[in-house]
Amino acid sequence: MEIRPTVLVVDDEPGARESLEVILENDYRVLSVGSGQEALEILQRESVDLVLLDVNMPDMDGLAVLRKIREQDEEIDVVMVSALNLARKAVDAIRLGTYDYITKPYEPEDILSTVNRVVSKQKLYKELDFLRKEVEESRGFDEIISQNKTMQEIFQLIKKVAFTTTNVLIMGESGTGKELIARSIHRQGNRRNGPFVAINCAAIPSELMESEMFGHEKGAFTGAHTRTIGKFEYAHGGTLFLDEVSVLRSDLQAKLLRVLQEREIERIGSNKPIKVDIRVISATNTNLEEAVGQGKFRQDLYYRLNVVPISIPPLRERKEDIPLLAKHFLNKFNTAFNKRILGFTEKALDALTRYHWPGNIRELENLIERIVVLLPGDEPVDLKDIPLEILMNSGQDVEDGEVRKMGLIRIRNAIEKKIILNVLQATQWNQTEAARILKINRNTLIQKAKQLGIQLRR
Repeated sequence: MEIRPTVLVVDDEPGARESLEVILENDYRVLSVGSGQEALEILQRESVDLVLLDVNMPDMDGLAVLRKIREQDEEIDVVMVSALNLARKAVDAIRLGTYDYITKPYEPEDILSTVNRVVSKQKLYKELDFLRKEVEESRGFDEIISQNKTMQEIFQLIKKVAFTTTNVLIMGESGTGKELIARSIHRQGNRRNGPFVAINCAAIPSELMESEMFGHEKGAFTGAHTRTIGKFEYAHGGTLFLDEVSVLRSDLQAKLLRVLQEREIERIGSNKPIKVDIRVISATNTNLEEAVGQGKFRQDLYYRLNVVPISIPPLRERKEDIPLLAKHFLNKFNTAFNKRILGFTEKALDALTRYHWPGNIRELENLIERIVVLLPGDEPVDLKDIPLEILMNSGQDVEDGEVRKMGLIRIRNAIEKKIILNVLQATQWNQTEAARILKINRNTLIQKAKQLGIQLRR
């Protein structure tokens, strides 16, 4: 059975109420009352789509009732009805948010036309809202491509936390897509129309971090020539994403804890508190719990940030996603560079899937970009197009003919790159220690890394 829209008629004259009931009853569910107080009581317990409200009533006139309705529900549509064509009353009603104004005597078709127009508008808005939600739902994870079971569980968790203000801590290796997860939480929640502000704590010198986060007043320190707004203020009404939060200095950890507790900040050089309404999402590629145990990270801040933990699996644990991601990036860079690379051969995809991807999704994306740039097009990506260092670490059998094509220098570079990367990872990217183990000068290590495309970490 079709659910008919509900119209509430409010008029102190029984004849007027009966007349409106007769006009509307074929198309609408009609409720009618003789006073403003009765109308307000009905609106508290009934779902009403439209109110036809008489202006001139004893005890509480229509404008007073309209004010009360607006206090209860700002969204409900109201059409004012009056026997007097009073311009001042109409203006006041419009200012209070009435949808339309009808004067008595009226024709039945005038009433039906107005009510139909209101209900049609409501239906259109509902359809647009539904479509918007559908689009948001479909776009919510459009940049996060996965059929992995763990990732699917993460998607469900994102839906649950998106409409809350709860702090979220995202954990995962570098390149796993922590910022994409943070942006997805922001985009699917009720703060999606607010700003999403990201701070990469590892990329900003520690001495500049406080100003970056909280801002500063003019003259607060040497070089502070103008007032600067911090990222916390920019994020007001939206989401603040603290990437690599584990590297924050202990004094900044204390200040961050206070901000999270008090929801206010102070610019450097000022003692005036500024209220901020933000949702904080943090990310780290280190084990914060271990850092707490080692005294490197505040325990109280850890618990404050880690209300809802999300742990992203590395790409090597999501083997089924590698072909999907590779094809996605291929399409992306085909479009970006106006190329026409025709997919992947079975051997190429197999090599990519076997590889362990220490740089995770970011490494895969960079590789596909490199392949698309170098290939002429109108052919699929083949085994010969995969860099040797990938093939050597994928367990893929390389045919003699393909080895001859690669050349000795390329093979030597691939072996050197693999050894240097292994040593750097074993020494936690300590360049001096890695150079000592490799029995080369540190400057030589830096030069070699640059030649081999190894990005040294701080």
